[in-house]
Amino acid sequence: MSQEQALIKVLVVDDQQIIREGISTILDYQAGLSVMGKAINGQEAVELALELKPDVVLMDVRMPIMNGVEATARLRQQLPSCKVLMLTTFDDEEYITEALRAGASGYLLKDIPGKQLAQAIRSVHEGLYQLDPAVASKLMNSLNRGRESAAPEPPPTPHTIPASNGSARRKFDLTERELDILKLLAGGATNREIAEQLFLAEGTVKNHVSNILVRLGLRHRTDAALFARENDLL
Repeated sequence: MSQEQALIKVLVVDDQQIIREGISTILDYQAGLSVMGKAINGQEAVELALELKPDVVLMDVRMPIMNGVEATARLRQQLPSCKVLMLTTFDDEEYITEALRAGASGYLLKDIPGKQLAQAIRSVHEGLYQLDPAVASKLMNSLNRGRESAAPEPPPTPHTIPASNGSARRKFDLTERELDILKLLAGGATNREIAEQLFLAEGTVKNHVSNILVRLGLRHRTDAALFARENDLL
């Protein structure tokens, strides 16, 4: 096998040019890695990945047009051979759990040294999971809290999408407030950020999100974000 064939092909995705270019430069100096493309948002990442077929996508979380979690879910569906490694400044538990549920193979923070990032990419390519120590700690705390407060899940209620000619307005069994929350959720906002924007208590937003998932027959926030985009609710 030639050296070129042995290189791990990487797609770098970040909406900030200086970070995108900086990461690419660092990775190009690391043995066995080749940056084959760069994208500025999740939508462009999916399009480029389908075209270039990278081995690993290095994905930011908060980006315009399509966030990294939704892009990860789409990539795992459309290009399952491609691994996704999240690289972000956000260590919010919601982002961590949603990214992993969407199919990410790891979640790292941007203060990671270049050599460690390169090794993490190699490990992900080999099928291993990579978590920043701080992220792993938050994830374990979240799982422990979940065990303490675990309760049976209500059965999902199937949703119905009426036939449409493309211009007819689709109606769903959601209140106006729930639609507002669904739109913000699909844009990548956390419960805390939604609460701040809509002047609600964070607990109230959490309850609304749970209701939205049940009414639409969905299980995760990522599913709700995909549902909102696919049904023109944004």
